[in-house]
Amino acid sequence: CGRALRWAPMPSAPEIAPVDAAEFERLLPLIGDYQRFYEVAEIDEERNRAFFARFIDPSDDGILIGAWDGGRLLGYACLYWHLSSLSAAETVLMNDLYVAPEARGRGIGSMMTSFPLREAQAGGCDLAVLQAAAAGVGIYRRLGFANFGEITEYKPG
Repeated sequence: CGRALRWAPMPSAPEIAPVDAAEFERLLPLIGDYQRFYEVAEIDEERNRAFFARFIDPSDDGILIGAWDGGRLLGYACLYWHLSSLSAAETVLMNDLYVAPEARGRGIGSMMTSFPLREAQAGGCDLAVLQAAAAGVGIYRRLGFANFGEITEYKPG
């Protein structure tokens, strides 16, 4: 499903496109900002570099997409290729979506959600799973997504 995505620029700015190896280092500060937004206690740029490098286009694990205005990175999303045993199908999981504070209110979060999901659907994905914290629910509801369940994360004590 995701491995066959066709990427074309959005017709209006900003451009939504995969993050390639040459652009990856410019993405790392936004990943740290995303983690600070969700109050991650210890942000480790080296750990982030090692973890997120697996999603550089092309990847069998997923894809990083960026919202670019000229040469400036305004936001990013990370999508994981995912298997669903319930539907016995390949799916796409949008795990991360972040827009820089100064770029919010311009529809970038909606573009970064709808564009890759449309492309995933065109590539054969019948199901998209969106993980959302309370701060992100509004975007998904405006795009017509409905809550069909909630996941609680548990960590070893």
